Amino acid sequence: MQPRRRFTVPLPGGRTLALGERTLIMGVINVTPDSFSDGGALFDPAAAIDAGVRLVEEGAGILDVGGESTRPGASTVDGAEERRRVLPVIEGLAARVSVPISIDTYKASTADAALAAGATIVNDISGLRYEPELADVAARRGTAIILMHTRGRSKDMYQQAIYGDVVAEVLDELRESISFATGSGVAKTRILIDPGLGFAKEAAHSYEVLARLDEFGELGCPIVAGPSRKSFLARAPRGNAPGGIAASGNTLPASARDWATAAAVASAVLSGVHIVRVHAVEEMRQVVRVADEIRRYHRVD
Repeated sequence: MQPRRRFTVPLPGGRTLALGERTLIMGVINVTPDSFSDGGALFDPAAAIDAGVRLVEEGAGILDVGGESTRPGASTVDGAEERRRVLPVIEGLAARVSVPISIDTYKASTADAALAAGATIVNDISGLRYEPELADVAARRGTAIILMHTRGRSKDMYQQAIYGDVVAEVLDELRESISFATGSGVAKTRILIDPGLGFAKEAAHSYEVLARLDEFGELGCPIVAGPSRKSFLARAPRGNAPGGIAASGNTLPASARDWATAAAVASAVLSGVHIVRVHAVEEMRQVVRVADEIRRYHRVD
C-alpha cells in the first residue's frame, strides 16, 4: 500500500478541489427515465435537486448529474433533450449546495451549457473519443475533466472487451486521452482519470482493474473509481470459469448490490484512489471512513 499522492485541482471561479488527504465521495444523480440503478426515480427535476441536497448531507463531496443512461445497451439521447433534463437540476443544486457539481456527459454542447449553469467538472465516459471538441470546451471554460476509459458505444462495448493485459491496455488508452486533452489546451492539473470499471470490460477484466488500481498512479492524475452497483459485482464465481468469474449469470438487481459495492469501494480506497463514485452515499461513507483509517495506520517499510 503506497502513500496516496495529493493534488490540488483548479476549478472555474477560482475554486480548487483538494484530493488525497482523504477519499472524496461523488454522489450520483441520474436524471433519466431508464437508470439501471434507480429506475428513473429522479427524472423529475425537483426530486433530483432534493436528492442532491440529501446526498451532500449524507457526506457527498461532489455531485455528478447525468441526463443519459450509459449502461450497456442503452439508447442515445440527443443534446437538446439531455440539456432539458440536466440544466434545471444543475441550476437548482448550484443555488442550494456548496460542493462542486459535475456534469456526466460526452457532448460538448451539453457540457458548455452545464458549466454556464453552475457545474465545475465534466465527467466524460468516452475519454474525449465520442466528441473530441469537448476538450475545447473544457480548455475554454477552465474546468476540471474526468477522462474515463471505454471502447465502442453502449450497444457494442462488450464486443470490444478483448484484451491481452487489460491494465496495460487501459493505461495506454488513457494516456492517449490525456495527451489529446493537453494538446487541446487542457492543463494536466485539471485532468482526473477513471479506468472505467464495467465499461467495455467483462467481469474478470473489471475485477483485475479493481485489484490493480494502484498502477494507475503512474499517469500522474487523480484517480476516480466507479464500481457502484455495476453488473460485474453480481457475477457469481463459477467452477472452472477463467479467473473464477462467471461470464454470465447476473443474479442480483442493481438495488441489491450495495454490499458488493462496499467491498469494491473498500478495495479501491485501500488502493489509493482519490474519489469513489457511488449511489448509496450514507452507507459508503462508513466504508470510506474505515478504509481511510486503515490507510492512515499502514506502515510503509
